Amino acid sequence: MMHSRGKTVLLWIFCLALFSVIVVVYLDWDGTLVWMYNNKSLKIIQLKNETEHWLTMPDWFKPRNGYISQEPKGISLPKWFNPSAREDVHTLTTWSAPIIWEGTFERSVLEDYYKEQKVTVGLTVFAIGKYLDKYLKTFLTSANTFFMPGHNVIFYIVVDNLSRVPLIELGPLRTLKFFQVEKESRWQDISMMRMKTIGNLIESHIRHEVDFLFCMDVDQVFESTYGVETLDESVAQLQAWFYKANRESFTYERNPESAAYIPYAEGDFYYHAAVFGGTPQRVYNLTRECYEGIRHDKEHNLEAIWHDESHLNKYYLQNKPSKVLSPEYCWDYKIGWSFDIKNIKLSWMPKAYEEVRNN
Repeated sequence: MMHSRGKTVLLWIFCLALFSVIVVVYLDWDGTLVWMYNNKSLKIIQLKNETEHWLTMPDWFKPRNGYISQEPKGISLPKWFNPSAREDVHTLTTWSAPIIWEGTFERSVLEDYYKEQKVTVGLTVFAIGKYLDKYLKTFLTSANTFFMPGHNVIFYIVVDNLSRVPLIELGPLRTLKFFQVEKESRWQDISMMRMKTIGNLIESHIRHEVDFLFCMDVDQVFESTYGVETLDESVAQLQAWFYKANRESFTYERNPESAAYIPYAEGDFYYHAAVFGGTPQRVYNLTRECYEGIRHDKEHNLEAIWHDESHLNKYYLQNKPSKVLSPEYCWDYKIGWSFDIKNIKLSWMPKAYEEVRNN
């Protein structure tokens, strides 16, 4: 009996020791539960403000099932979208995808639908080098208020230095996860390697945890509700400076040897890589295709004119998005006043390229 009990004690000690290597749990000074664990070379911190929920819900470790191969069923377009409500702008693409402008959608109908579905929305953002210090706190603070209010949100923040991460007080239904990666030597490579990293995160974490995913640049700020009207299988963002331009003036990659090449006679819109989204499966497809294009170019000593954005535009030309967001969802105030813009949801922060790209 004593021998058997001794084996049991030793087994428990071994299990606890193994668990302590993988997970360290402690309460921060403000009572926030902080999880830290290592996954090979990827360091991750998870913060959540609902401490009691975490302590009483052991199924937190259970993943959501099958989201990388499962498309959520949506609500029919006529029930929430009225393309004729804005006659001053284009509200439908040639392939009948909605272009979302203020006044064209009925958010309350969508809110009822998605709350019933209990969706979780993910948001990835990269804060590497000086971008972390200059932009991350403003981005997260505004996102906490305006990004998908009333719905479960997981922020996936990719940084190169965990020690410089700012303290953010989260609202209800918000979770933060920080991933540490190595910093590339050039800002162009940081931009292009983002596609590979997002794809890896979708495979390892995101596909188990969210129904929809957005990927955004950190040097932006939310100004009003960025809501469920943006959700769809594949979501592209119109570039604010080009939404009225003809396609001949789009800054596509024009070198036929590049994987991002688009001829002058082709193209629908010029899309902005500062915002793209969809279901985890669709975003995974986009990031993998863009990364393969970037890798192809590197092997041939090529680099597309606008890096990952050039490859993103090529992808959307060949794989039409199911929803397009107007410039109200990513506006640059340097453009000046525009009658088209009724309600700005997200805007560019002042660019400081000489400061933040001098790493």
